[in-house]
Amino acid sequence: MDAALEVARSLSGRRWLWRQAEARTGLGIAQRLGVPELVGRMLAARGVAIDDAADFLDPTLRALLPDPSRLTDMDAAADRLADAVALGETVAVFGDYDVDGACSAALMVSLLRGLGCPTLTHVPHRMTEGYGPNQAALRGLLARGASLVVCVDCGTAAAEALAVLEGAADAIVLDHHKAEGPPPPVRATVNPNRLDDSSGCGLLCAAAVAFLTAVATVRSLRRRGFFAARAEPDLLGLLDLVALATVCDVMPLTGVNRALVAQGLKVMGRRRRPGIAALLALTGRGGAPTAMSCGFGLGPRINAAGRIAEADLGLRLLLTEDPAEAAALAERLDGINRQRQEVEAGMLDAALRAAEVQAEAGRAALVVSGAGWHPGVVGIVAGRIKERFNRPACVAGVADGVAKGSGRSVPGIDLGAAVIGARQAGLLATGGGHPMAAGFSLPADGLAAFAAYLDERLSAAAQLPAAADLLLEGALTVPAATADFAAQLARLAPFGPGNEEPVFALARARVVRADRVGREGATIRSFIEGEGGGPRLKAMLFRARDGALADRLLARSGEPMHLAGQLRLEEWQGNTGVGFAIVDAAAV
Repeated sequence: MDAALEVARSLSGRRWLWRQAEARTGLGIAQRLGVPELVGRMLAARGVAIDDAADFLDPTLRALLPDPSRLTDMDAAADRLADAVALGETVAVFGDYDVDGACSAALMVSLLRGLGCPTLTHVPHRMTEGYGPNQAALRGLLARGASLVVCVDCGTAAAEALAVLEGAADAIVLDHHKAEGPPPPVRATVNPNRLDDSSGCGLLCAAAVAFLTAVATVRSLRRRGFFAARAEPDLLGLLDLVALATVCDVMPLTGVNRALVAQGLKVMGRRRRPGIAALLALTGRGGAPTAMSCGFGLGPRINAAGRIAEADLGLRLLLTEDPAEAAALAERLDGINRQRQEVEAGMLDAALRAAEVQAEAGRAALVVSGAGWHPGVVGIVAGRIKERFNRPACVAGVADGVAKGSGRSVPGIDLGAAVIGARQAGLLATGGGHPMAAGFSLPADGLAAFAAYLDERLSAAAQLPAAADLLLEGALTVPAATADFAAQLARLAPFGPGNEEPVFALARARVVRADRVGREGATIRSFIEGEGGGPRLKAMLFRARDGALADRLLARSGEPMHLAGQLRLEEWQGNTGVGFAIVDAAAV
């Protein structure tokens, strides 16, 4: 394909391409919905059919939410939960230490407590307990009176650990991780990625599975007449948790996920959950929450505790009903996140250098490790490597002869299945995940064999370019970059995997002024104009501590260059403006 604006290699090493769309479909969408032709063309370029376009622009649960009973074991899970509610049993919710795990657990606890059911919670410590149920923790929950244990965002591969409950308590698993065999022998395993599930819901996160379970549980209770003398719970009020988890677990924002996030962001905007309200205030996000608010503001702070501190801090924040406690917990999480950033920075340079050697050698998958690297941060570093080299990346910390790590992948390369395959081949002690992310552990002397296995299993990744192509929707002039136009683009939100935020080119733009702003000067704020002068547009470059793009902006040479970025509405003190988020640049 011909490079857009003849940019075969940008300052970040990427080729620019125009996003292709079927012109007739785009025009048909525009005419049917009464939207600008450009919006119709962008929908068509994202594979949206004319008949589906209305639901895409206005995604509702009524139109897109599946019947929960489509999922295998759902009715059994809902009926057992309804029994527990009706009998006033003590239910233990066993979570996970990431955002999806915290949101899933908070959702189930909120539902059950709202229905009058006593609940216990446990979130395993990443360093001392590892991922998923363990017998010591389960025995502790039994000792505290649990007669039903609900595992959220974990449990599919925990048959051995869950066996300790036999004869003492029932167990339900609500999960979404890939299964590699039959489900554990428990009361119900609701997982759209179990081998015998035909629901077609395999792209849901665990919190979405938990939400469907909540819907089914309330339906079961309604059939029994449970709500004859009491109000039904506000299930829609739980959608802020589902939206946060869906975005932070990098689920595709298409189909039902799009409806869950779009509606969940509306719930989040009401700021009725003190913990989320406190985080939004702390991160300075005073307007309507967006998927970006979740992915870059809320998610990293909730994740940070599970990575390097108290595993249940995120869950406690999401469950508290006290605004003062919420503010204090948010401050603690923010501090822990800064600590996490410092730990990450100490690992990143060495990891990138090691990965560069492997990338130059043509490796399909990049596997790097280091003594003392913090296991709670390796996943973030893997993500940075994946972004830099456009390859699946695994990063491990080594201590006492054991390597514990995480991996991140690129679209179209299923890392989770490969890691499961490596474990089945005897190369790993533990391992699992989903297409875009995975976790693993193994003896440190087995890292070379694991890397060789991934290199062969994921060989298709070797054909990927060194940097992912950048798809552009079209070219803009600075005068055309208006708030009205940005508002039309915002109709395609929420943005994320499967529905990437539109990127436009500003051809032959000039940087009039540029300086560093924000914490430690990590953001560059600039003002740009067209080659012939005229109006100016504020532009921001984030994560700009170094690199060719940052250097070029700060040089203020006055030479024209092509800029690529996203046009966004900005609200400040009641005023609405427009800004340009730079993602790349190229010499003219």
